[in-house]
Amino acid sequence: MRRILVALSALLIVLVSVDAGWPTDHGDNLRSGNATSAAAFRSFSAAFGRTLDGAVYGSPIMAGGNVIVATENNTVYALNPTTGAVKWSHHLRSPITNTGSVLACSGNIDPTGITGTPAYDPVTNRVFVVTITYNATTGVTHELWGLNPATGQVGLSKRVEVPGTDSKAQQQRAALAVDRGNVYISFGGLIGDCGRYKGAVLSIKANGAAGGKAYVVPTPREGAVWAAGGPVVAPNGRVFFAVGNGESTSTYDYSDSVTELDPATMTRVDFFAPSSWANDNANDLDLGSMTPAYTSAGYILQAGKSGTAYTVRIGHLGGIGGQVRSGSLCRAFGVSAVTGSTVYLPCTNGVTRVDVHSDGTFTKRWTAANIPGSPITGPGALYSLGGTRLYALSGSTGATLSSIAVGNTTRFATPMLVGNLVYVGTTTGIVAVKVA
Repeated sequence: MRRILVALSALLIVLVSVDAGWPTDHGDNLRSGNATSAAAFRSFSAAFGRTLDGAVYGSPIMAGGNVIVATENNTVYALNPTTGAVKWSHHLRSPITNTGSVLACSGNIDPTGITGTPAYDPVTNRVFVVTITYNATTGVTHELWGLNPATGQVGLSKRVEVPGTDSKAQQQRAALAVDRGNVYISFGGLIGDCGRYKGAVLSIKANGAAGGKAYVVPTPREGAVWAAGGPVVAPNGRVFFAVGNGESTSTYDYSDSVTELDPATMTRVDFFAPSSWANDNANDLDLGSMTPAYTSAGYILQAGKSGTAYTVRIGHLGGIGGQVRSGSLCRAFGVSAVTGSTVYLPCTNGVTRVDVHSDGTFTKRWTAANIPGSPITGPGALYSLGGTRLYALSGSTGATLSSIAVGNTTRFATPMLVGNLVYVGTTTGIVAVKVA
């Protein structure tokens, strides 16, 4: 019996420690959401719930052996991954409250603080977050912070704003990314598309050195880079992201697109836009609502608000009307999970499996009705949020394997899967669910 107990204890340690980290939204810079070394799904059971000082909009991440969670109260927490005990917390700034009196328009997050998912850099050993705050002297400011994941000590703080725009109209909603010494920060606008804002991706040195660069969408206004998953960083370092509707409907302004940047210069090297870009801009039917799905078939699958999906060739996005294939699929908001050439899209009518083929064609396999959350995958199951419940779905059929109540979550909430636990940010804190 003693040997059995020792063996079981060792197994539990392995289940908690496999997947040494989940350092960014969807686990990696390709935003695959694929936890291949996590525990195989057996059943759901509650592990812990922890009330924090504000709503959690970004996904939890794992760094330095701790679960890192950031709240709209501009507080960063490090939690014990198995018990949820708070190891440290750091309140960075006061959030903006009564947002309608401060921001260009009230938006839909009040109070508003840290909204984008943090990202961890193992080289500098820093967890990066972006806060928004206000005071009468400096006005509305966005700041990048780098914290030690073991202690919460601040190693970097730097103001980050989009050149030539009004900081009161800019929102940092998308997940951060870190690659090759750069922190990538995406900006869009507030709900309602009010004020003088432009979409942008900033590149800031993770070690705090000078030399930051910005790509600002060359539109008169709008062109938000706001999809929850943030930029996709390819193995060669190229940066891909989706852009929302711009203001122009006559001269193309590089909005309503999938855009590729050279990380050294932060200049545009390629893009794709539908031939319908002008109509999309006029009717808020842009591609920018979903993070690009980067597949092993050599294509990006991109869907947005219009219901039309496109495959574009990695290495030659094709410009206006340059898709390899297109077809009616779904309205998609959030971040897909990708396993090889299979994409699980966050469609508004439910997670949808699409297989991308070697010639760029794609086939819809199934839709899990009324489960619209941004999914992640692990052995034996796909995990997604619908309403107040976390669902485990069959990857092959979309059938519901199990579900469990997790409480109220925000629209783009994304789970994290590490070991035998799924972690979910909620409007009051964080919940962890055992899967084995």
